[in-house]
Amino acid sequence: MAIEIERKFLVAGDGWREAAHAVVPMAQGYLNDQLSMDEGRQRASVRVRLEGDAAFLNIKSREPGHTRQEFEYPLPVDEARALLELCVGGLVEKRRHLVRHGAHLWEVDEFLGDNAGLVVAEIELASADEAFERPGWLGVEATDCLRYYNLALAARPYALWSDAERAGPET
Repeated sequence: MAIEIERKFLVAGDGWREAAHAVVPMAQGYLNDQLSMDEGRQRASVRVRLEGDAAFLNIKSREPGHTRQEFEYPLPVDEARALLELCVGGLVEKRRHLVRHGAHLWEVDEFLGDNAGLVVAEIELASADEAFERPGWLGVEATDCLRYYNLALAARPYALWSDAERAGPET
């Protein structure tokens, strides 16, 4: 079983752009919806993702905090495109910028379409208590704020958020 330990942050400024060493276009959709997760009828999201010239099916458990079970399987791109047509909610489109800082690789997601204007940074860790160097462009942590997760963005995109929601996660 694969375990993902990931923390999510808002981004403050554009300082990360110069440090990005690669950019990967992505489009993803979900075969289940946010409501099923919120009501507890499903305990995992099922995602289809086009990632550059590759495609994947991803299943991720929904658990509080930064540690989740995650399973990912490669798919033929044509099958992934067909599956995206079956997805519920909107398509989440973004450019993922890869930024090395200190000993870690950061993934800075610059969202497009209905989520344009939202930029988040994620870091995967080997353990929940692993220390990491915070880059100067890192803003407030959003790990525990569900509206920043892609499943939530597919159901209710950033374009529909209120000014208060756009101000950042609740403390």
